[in-house]
Amino acid sequence: MRAVAKYGAVASLSSLVLSALVLAPAGGATATTAQSHATIAESHGTAVAAGRAAAAGISFGRCPTSEMLPDSIQCGTVKVPLDYARPAGKQIELTVSRGRATGKPAEHQGAFVYNPGGPGASSMYFPMVSRLPEWERIARAYDIVGYSPRGVGRSAPLSCQNPADFTRAPTLAPVHPSPSYKQERIARAKAYAQGCARNAGPALRHYTSLNNARDLDVLRAALKQKRLTFMGASYGTYFGALYATLFPSHVRRMVFDSAVNPDARGIWYRSNLAQSYAFESRWADFRAWAAKHDRTYDLGATPEEVSRSYEKARAALAHKPAGGKVGPGQLHAAFLATGYSDDFWVPRATALSEYLKGNEKPLIDQAAPDPAGARNAENGNAVYTAVLCNDAPWPTEWEVWDRDNSELALLAPFETWDNAFMNLPCAYWPAPRQQPLEVRTKRGALPPTLILAAERDAATPYEGARELARRLKGAVLITERDAGTHGIGGGANECVNSYLEDYLLRGGTPVRRAECAPHPEPDPVSLDRRAASPRLPRAV
Repeated sequence: MRAVAKYGAVASLSSLVLSALVLAPAGGATATTAQSHATIAESHGTAVAAGRAAAAGISFGRCPTSEMLPDSIQCGTVKVPLDYARPAGKQIELTVSRGRATGKPAEHQGAFVYNPGGPGASSMYFPMVSRLPEWERIARAYDIVGYSPRGVGRSAPLSCQNPADFTRAPTLAPVHPSPSYKQERIARAKAYAQGCARNAGPALRHYTSLNNARDLDVLRAALKQKRLTFMGASYGTYFGALYATLFPSHVRRMVFDSAVNPDARGIWYRSNLAQSYAFESRWADFRAWAAKHDRTYDLGATPEEVSRSYEKARAALAHKPAGGKVGPGQLHAAFLATGYSDDFWVPRATALSEYLKGNEKPLIDQAAPDPAGARNAENGNAVYTAVLCNDAPWPTEWEVWDRDNSELALLAPFETWDNAFMNLPCAYWPAPRQQPLEVRTKRGALPPTLILAAERDAATPYEGARELARRLKGAVLITERDAGTHGIGGGANECVNSYLEDYLLRGGTPVRRAECAPHPEPDPVSLDRRAASPRLPRAV
């Protein structure tokens, strides 16, 4: 699922245009103090719920078959209030998974909780990382804990439309949409927002980032942890930062991997504009790489020629969808992944190359919707939409959306309108909007925290990590230079992993900040050699 919109700026005239979009007020949002958001009732409700959870604990046992987890992982649930202002009212259950620490008792440091972002993503799978060499020593010291946040999976699941309708294909993805297409998307956005309200009822307003932070504190208590050890990636860094602001004394160690810019002025309308702008540079990185390997892929010897190859495929798929399911919309969604991680560069370049040579199969395998995953995809999108729409004011006039995105699409056509239409239900949202909490801690309130960031990350542009480091006093920023993968902890960069491991195992951090050289770019194997070697199957 697409990560939450984040933001950054690129130098030159283009950045001046973006700055006008990012800093102009949206819906009259103003920064307020933590106390004005964490009301006395909600603060009290969180303390009550955490006390109950600490007493009850979590009864871990065999995981449901639907989780598809190995027997070595156990599952349980923790109850949290739907509304923290009414802790004695309706309760919902969050699903939790756990893999026991693999080391000796003397090595044990408690529970390590992870959230992969979204909003709308689950980390129930996360205990399985203990099998990976990058996580082996961390898994010796910690019980590895994953969970599904409220609304996700089996945790009071949220749905806004029929999953089959959500994943219908083929679809269009115009770079500069016509007036008639815009009207069609407005109608769809209104219907989607109405579907969320109809299905969730009064509960809809309680799917928020602040409640995700409060739920995290209840989970901490249920795990019998006096202080929390937590790692959040992407959107997980945002409500992790809210947690650090609301509950600084409850933090033991906290890692922010690919950080959302916490500036309340950007949550969430302007941050989506900035994310769209940043994706243009990352799309250019992929095209430059493909051009460098023209002998392998035959997509063009320059980034411009690679772009023409992509546009040729778009036009052909608009005329005749591959397999009847892959149109321009599915092509775009598949290639958007190249902006998140260069792990996708080889398979996507292979699929595009093969498609243009007459072989549709790799593209169909990578881009066609999976009916088996339709329910999870729709659920994830429903939670994403509800949280972002509830979290902050959004412009309610279509003219504002049309103006801002039309101007931005002239500079950054690749992602702008697709991103805008994904978030457009927030213009017609029926639930009350909150004012974003201003993330900030005083020096000494938090123990040292660790921020990991790739310098060319498009989903969470680098300026967000720098801003978070300024706001969380004592935070230390680790930068992977000249790289753009989104989510770098436990990944391909050994230097980054060494800082992560030293922090989690020993609490060690550099004095101020540190940099790591980029991990190597993907090294493609030629199509001819891949076809000739049974040990190198075609990537899909």
